[in-house]
Amino acid sequence: MSEEKNVSTTTVDGVEVLNEAELMEKYDRESKYRHLEGIPRAIVFVIGVCWSLFHLYTGLFGVFPSTLQRAPHLAAAMVLAYLLYPIAGKAGKTIPIWDWILCILSFFCGAYHVFNYEALLLRSGLYTQMDMIVSIIAIILLLEAARRVVGPIIVGLGIFFLLYAVFGEYFPGFLGHGGLSLKRVVCFEFLGTEGILGTPIYVSSSFIYLFLIFATFLKASGVGDWMTGMAMGACGGAAGGPAKAAVIASALEGTVSGSSVANTVGSGSITIPLMKKTGYRPEFAGAVEAAASTGGQIMPPIMGAAAFIMTEYVGVPYNTIAFAAVIPAILYFTGIYANVHFEAMRKGLLGVPKDQRPSVSHLMKTGWYKIAPLLIIIFLLGSGRSVMYSALFGIVACMIIWLINSFTSGEKFNPVEFGKMFIMALEETARGAISVVLACGCAGIIVGSITMTGLGLKLAGGIVDLSGGLLMPTLALTMLCCIFLGLGLPTTANYIIQATITAPALVELGIPALAAHMFVFYFGIVADITPLVGLAAIAGAGIAGASTIKTGLNASRLGISAYVAPYVFVLNPVLLLINTEGWSTPMFVLMIVMAAAVTIVGMVCLAMGLSGYCIMPCNIIERIILIAGGIFMVMPSPWSDIVGIAILVAMIVQQKMRKKKVALNS
Repeated sequence: MSEEKNVSTTTVDGVEVLNEAELMEKYDRESKYRHLEGIPRAIVFVIGVCWSLFHLYTGLFGVFPSTLQRAPHLAAAMVLAYLLYPIAGKAGKTIPIWDWILCILSFFCGAYHVFNYEALLLRSGLYTQMDMIVSIIAIILLLEAARRVVGPIIVGLGIFFLLYAVFGEYFPGFLGHGGLSLKRVVCFEFLGTEGILGTPIYVSSSFIYLFLIFATFLKASGVGDWMTGMAMGACGGAAGGPAKAAVIASALEGTVSGSSVANTVGSGSITIPLMKKTGYRPEFAGAVEAAASTGGQIMPPIMGAAAFIMTEYVGVPYNTIAFAAVIPAILYFTGIYANVHFEAMRKGLLGVPKDQRPSVSHLMKTGWYKIAPLLIIIFLLGSGRSVMYSALFGIVACMIIWLINSFTSGEKFNPVEFGKMFIMALEETARGAISVVLACGCAGIIVGSITMTGLGLKLAGGIVDLSGGLLMPTLALTMLCCIFLGLGLPTTANYIIQATITAPALVELGIPALAAHMFVFYFGIVADITPLVGLAAIAGAGIAGASTIKTGLNASRLGISAYVAPYVFVLNPVLLLINTEGWSTPMFVLMIVMAAAVTIVGMVCLAMGLSGYCIMPCNIIERIILIAGGIFMVMPSPWSDIVGIAILVAMIVQQKMRKKKVALNS
């Protein structure tokens, strides 16, 4: 049964829209929370708002030292997790007594850090019996909270690495180590700054939360709907218009969201029904939205949460990462857009009639100012301002848009209603942040165990040895590892683990650190569209009423650029704006332009071969030749570029001749 029959719909500007909240609750684990009432609802509301206000305060006046910032941040996420998410089964409207107890214990564990901050610093590793008890309780509480919100796989990994740290002497070969005492392991994990409260939670408690507030305010101000409408108005009338609009809207909307599923549901509630109505197969419609939405996490200026954590691991400013991601993101969305275009041409799919799609001129006239927050973020990051500074100004810009919306709506400005909207957005941010924070905390357990035992260096060396020290086999092993873990882990947690284990192996082979980390970042994201467990593909399939396997296979084909691009920029770092050859600035710019242009053409050539259409439908031989031509062009070699371009030109000439011959015969 199709999803439209199970989910309520509304009509916006003549476009049928599925109920986003219902879809999120159905397909996004994080949205399956209790719908509380009365005093419990008020308690959750107050905690969520205070949590967000805490981060606005520290964003304005500076973060607190070390664990004074991180421990309350993590404790708030754990408290809300126990208040909102049931131990199992369907979420109800009441909180059982045991969850109240776990909630209080979570608060106590966070407070222990705050009230014993100076004592813990002075002891400097000389932990007491109480330290050990609190640490054990905190770790158990974190793992259970993460199981409820994020899923069991990351919890299983966390438990495994804790056991590995304690019982290392029983592990075979190079994995073995002398073993560490339980007291040392649990106290290192919770009371230090290299485990649970390490780099991931540091970044989450400083940069990421502010951008989550920005993303919530941006959505509440109507910017997301405006961008979707602009994309539909601009591309909706072209061949395969709704699918093309889905690609553009997802790229724009995804740039402020770190969740592939949320992106898929947000844009897909509009675009997937439209794609089906214009003739796209359900599995293809769901795949288009899933592939495009997944790419939102690699779309500058505001990428997924993992990109902010990358700044700490690579040791470069965020604007360096954002600028480096521009060309790979263009490659990704070019590949998807081209696949959509040629699929539409091959099947003769028409666009949406003019009277059924939004007017671009009207949207520009009435909402041109809504693009301001993104432009402000781009300008501030590009000018070298800090991430926190940029986020704060972006939030202010969203609030100004709220005010403009109020004045232009024709209704009298109501400061009370404005204040309510502001407070509700703060609480919504808190709910959305729970999963990110818990994933970062669990990933910190894994990183802490790897740090204590020296496993990271062992595994990096093991990967290099297993691949014989050869680059391509090492890349392939790393890719498989990223995708495998990504099938059950959020992107953020996946990236943190890979940054600790596999990225050092790539760096050891001489790959620039930024390229190595972008490689594992990309393939962690690709897991969201990889069958059989790609969550974005599952959400897209559900909305479209299609087979999840077929949708996943189509999404992987459409997103083939995501599987190719990481190899391309590792082999040719110029695409990441990395000048490894020491070229002069003019020559470096020329190399960037040439490499990007040829690679983009290569992606289009690959799309022709995969979709089976160039100037006219292709036979199997032509498809194979076009795919080969695309591969030649994405390879970083002048000679392969020449061969690839020659193949493409020859195929275009050949198809023109065949088309002319068919026309004469008919």
